[in-house]
Amino acid sequence: MKTRTRLTILYTLITATILLAFAVVIYYTAKENREKEFYTLLKKEAITKANLFLNASVEKQTLQDIYHNNRKILNEVEVAIYDTAFTLLYHDAVDIDFVKETKQMIDEINQKGEINFYQEDWQVIGLRYKFQGKNFIVTATAIDQYGYNKLDSLFKTIVIVFIISILVIYIAGRFFSKKAFQPVKEMTDKAANISATNLDLRLPSNGNKDELSELANTFNEMLNRLENSFDAQKHFVSNISHELRTPLAAIITELELSANKEKNAEEYKTAINNALNDAKKLARLSNSLLDLAKASYDPAEISFKPIRIDEILLDARQQVQKVNPDYKIDIHFENDFENDNQISVNGNEYLLKVAFVNLFENGCKFSDNKQSNVSLFFENEKIKLRFTDKGIGISEDDLKNIFVPFYRGDNKNFTDGNGIGLSLTQKIIALHKGIISVSSKRNEGTTFFVELLHI
Repeated sequence: MKTRTRLTILYTLITATILLAFAVVIYYTAKENREKEFYTLLKKEAITKANLFLNASVEKQTLQDIYHNNRKILNEVEVAIYDTAFTLLYHDAVDIDFVKETKQMIDEINQKGEINFYQEDWQVIGLRYKFQGKNFIVTATAIDQYGYNKLDSLFKTIVIVFIISILVIYIAGRFFSKKAFQPVKEMTDKAANISATNLDLRLPSNGNKDELSELANTFNEMLNRLENSFDAQKHFVSNISHELRTPLAAIITELELSANKEKNAEEYKTAINNALNDAKKLARLSNSLLDLAKASYDPAEISFKPIRIDEILLDARQQVQKVNPDYKIDIHFENDFENDNQISVNGNEYLLKVAFVNLFENGCKFSDNKQSNVSLFFENEKIKLRFTDKGIGISEDDLKNIFVPFYRGDNKNFTDGNGIGLSLTQKIIALHKGIISVSSKRNEGTTFFVELLHI
């Protein structure tokens, strides 16, 4: 069932329930009022007849004749008058005697002063009437045919109006739900036309602050992220293809030349070393790509635990110098720490080591003296690291893009690389809720600043 239909039915049911409750209140209020008004009429008739009989001394026969004559035209009130000893003094129609008074009834009326009750559809009232110091009991009964007819007419009117109202409400609900969901339908039709080939399309928004505008804006923001992601993915794939194609082409060329042309042992050795170096480049690129993918994971999927930053720095230095023995790395503590928590962070040991290795290698390979220095100090709840070198530096234009994947500036002519290291480092630091920044001057050196929250 569509939401539009479901809302229409729900709206109709709610309105129908309110109308039904309103109709029930009206009907039962009318019923109660009719009953009270008729009891009041019976009481007036009883007192009037008692006054005529006891006070005005009108003959019984005269009163009875009036009763029988009126009875032919309308529902006349039948009145009976007793004394407290249950002696019948007057009755409009003894032959009819609809109430059938009993001694117990007369005593109850005398005791309570007034009672009223139903006898089938007839209403009966009994009251104590005082005349010349003596108490008399007067009963009066009649059927309110006119009142019942009005109630019946009211009931039929309520039923008809209720049914018509439900139909009108349902039709109106369908109409207004269609109008209300028209923007949703337009957004659905527009969204159905959006695919990977036209991610530049956006949903229409009326500029208001209603829920539909918020939905459209949220969806458009998601499309922006998707479009950026697709563009980044295309750029990423393009760069990977380029980075892979160069060493692969070199390997293939070396092997083809070696296979097609006779060479001496030294030439074969040179060809093998060239192919081996290109293979190592591919291996480094693959490892960098795997690390980049891991750094892009959801933080909830990466294991974090308390680790000491000084130990990670020492491991990173050892890893770098194991591959490049001529690299010199100095680690300096600018202030003392009071406990292990002050030098520990909640992080992933492998990823942080990758980040520090990248920073060490960048400092060493772009410096003539092959040296990188890191200073470690503590400030409030932060651990701050400063990686410095005396290398070739980075131009102002390149500084804006050094964290862009696969971007290589002027330094590409200085040494080999694939442009992943710094981008990977930034992702890792961000994954640990840290901050990395850089300052550099051409031919003077570069400094990377890293801030991490300690435990």
